[in-house]
Amino acid sequence: MKVKVYNLEHKEVGDLELSDEVFGVEVKEHLLHEVTTAQRASRRAGTQATKERSAVSGTGKKLFRQKGTGNARQGSKRAPHRRGGGMAHAISPRDYGYRPPRKVRIGALKSALSLFAKESRLIVVENLELDAKKTKVMASALSALDVSSGSLVVAAAGNENLSCSIRNLKNHSYLPPEGVNVYDLLRHKHLVVTKDAAKALEARCLKA
Repeated sequence: MKVKVYNLEHKEVGDLELSDEVFGVEVKEHLLHEVTTAQRASRRAGTQATKERSAVSGTGKKLFRQKGTGNARQGSKRAPHRRGGGMAHAISPRDYGYRPPRKVRIGALKSALSLFAKESRLIVVENLELDAKKTKVMASALSALDVSSGSLVVAAAGNENLSCSIRNLKNHSYLPPEGVNVYDLLRHKHLVVTKDAAKALEARCLKA
């Protein structure tokens, strides 16, 4: 597929040929759901915990003699049914993360990229080289590209001027091609990518 390439003033400066195997595949929503769910699960802290009877403070002495008191027999003050006792089936810290197979992850990434291309939310720019770290300059460029409502900007790693200029802009994020993932793609309305980054994404998906 062929897409138009723009400069930061949103003027057309050429074309770029992209692989249909990456940017033109069938959008498989079940893959998007599976990978997004896995990414969100991996971000869960999993630090919740409650104390079982061995973890609470309290004597282990038998409260009263076994027989002859008229009370139900009791063995410990820390038993779950007593006030201040431990919890039955206590919750322990756990890791909720899981990792789908590589083919599933790459398939979901292809589907997400194809969705942006299909809905004309993919914008390819010639480059994103800024002269200085200026949030105002970056905001003007994104406004000119008509992506003020939110975008994920993808450019080569090490572009410090770009990363520092965009980090204070609400609804906009920056990632290098190797860091692009389904969750961050789907939570942005537009995808702004440089020519080199588009080819890097293409190579990453075709390599699988």
